Amino acid sequence: MSKVVIIGCGFVGMSYAYSLLNQKTKVDELVLIDIDKKKAMGEVMDLNHGIAFSPTKLYIKCGDYSDCNNADITCICAGKNQEVGETRLDLVKKNYIVFKSIINEINKTNFKGIYLIATNPVDIMTLITKKLSKFPSNRVIGSGTMLDTSRLRYLVGKRLSLNPKNIHAYVIGEHGDSEFVSWSNAMIGVNNIEKFLSSKELNEISEEVKNAAYEIIDKKGVTCYGIGMCLTRITNAILDNEASILSVSTYSTKHDLYYGMPSIINRNGIVSSVDIDLSEEEIKKLNNSIEILSKIKNDLDI
Repeated sequence: MSKVVIIGCGFVGMSYAYSLLNQKTKVDELVLIDIDKKKAMGEVMDLNHGIAFSPTKLYIKCGDYSDCNNADITCICAGKNQEVGETRLDLVKKNYIVFKSIINEINKTNFKGIYLIATNPVDIMTLITKKLSKFPSNRVIGSGTMLDTSRLRYLVGKRLSLNPKNIHAYVIGEHGDSEFVSWSNAMIGVNNIEKFLSSKELNEISEEVKNAAYEIIDKKGVTCYGIGMCLTRITNAILDNEASILSVSTYSTKHDLYYGMPSIINRNGIVSSVDIDLSEEEIKKLNNSIEILSKIKNDLDI
C-alpha cells in the first residue's frame, strides 16, 4: 500500500482527498498539510467521519513536511486562486513565491517519490518544481490538459449521446488559452470523429472546452471537482503501475518546458510521451503554446 501527501487544503486539494476517500485505490495513508493547521485538522476530522463508507481502509491525518520522507506521491495544490477575469498565466509570479517556500522545505526531507502538481499555471509550476527540487523530469508530473481532455470527452459524448469513455481524443499544449484539440487524431470507437460531427460543431466544442474554467469560475468562483477526479486517476495510474496514456504535463527536453501531451504513466512516473501525427494547423497551434510558455519561463529566468 502507499502514502500520499497533499499540500494545500483548499478546494482542489480537498476535492482530491475526497475523491481518494470515495474510490478504491492503493492509498492507505493520506496526509494533509496546510499553512492553516486548524483548517487542515478540521478537514481531517470531516474526512475521517466518512471512512466507515469508504471502499478501502484509509488512515488520514494532519501532518507536516517530515511526512514527505516516505511518501509515494506528494501532490502540491497550494497557491493563489484564479480570480474572475484573470488567466492562469497571470498567477505565475504569485505562485512561484509559494512554491519556493514549499519545495525548500521538502528538499530538507528524504522524499524520493513522485511530485504531482495541480497548482495553476500548471505547466510552468511543474517546471518550477523540477528546477527547485532537482528531481528527474519523469518524477515530476503536472495535471496538464487532463481536465480539458475530460471536458472534451464529456461534451462530445453529450452531443452524440455516447459514454465519454468511448471518446478517444486529447487536448494538447498549455493548460490555458493556447490549448487545442487534436481533432485529426480524435476517434469515436474506431472511426474518425469527422464522420459524426461537422467542422462547425468541432469548433464549437473546442471553444466550450477552452472557456469552461472561466465560465465555472464566473458562476461559482473556483473549479475543483473535475481536477480532483483527474488527480485520483493519475494516482491510480502510478500506484497500479498501469502504463496508461493520460494527457499530463510532460517534460520536453528540446524546449526545457512542460506542456500537456498524451503520455504513458506507470509506477516510475512518466515513461514517455506518445508520438502523434499532428496536422499542419495543429503543429502551428502547438508551437504557439510552446512560445507562450517559453516567454513566461524566460521572464521568470528559470
